[in-house]
Amino acid sequence: MTTGKRTKTIVAIIGILLLIGLVYYNYFFIFGEGVKAGELNYIVKKGYIFKTNEGKLIQSGVRSKQTGTLQNNEFEFSVSDEEIAKKMMGNSGKFFELHYKEYKHSLPWRGYSNYVVDSIYASKDIPQ
Repeated sequence: MTTGKRTKTIVAIIGILLLIGLVYYNYFFIFGEGVKAGELNYIVKKGYIFKTNEGKLIQSGVRSKQTGTLQNNEFEFSVSDEEIAKKMMGNSGKFFELHYKEYKHSLPWRGYSNYVVDSIYASKDIPQ
């Protein structure tokens, strides 16, 4: 093998490895993890090709740009596990504490959101 072919082969291998690393970082690397709590507004199964479970949690807060008003924060997420989604569908309107993983970008089969809920910490009725 000549030096030119060897150099091209090494550069090609390094390029492929960099591409694999970039794809992993953007789509599979867990950027953050945490817990969000609030009232489950809805959870739906939707999609054209890949049917994914998408939901919204309403978090009430007191921080607002205008004095004397409340601000609602919405947490939109996807659900990775079908069993978790079914539990949530049967309890819409309840207070949930959800564990999630944050990715840099979404994938069609994982859901529309960068935030993917993977477990329920707690669920309880909202006091009236």
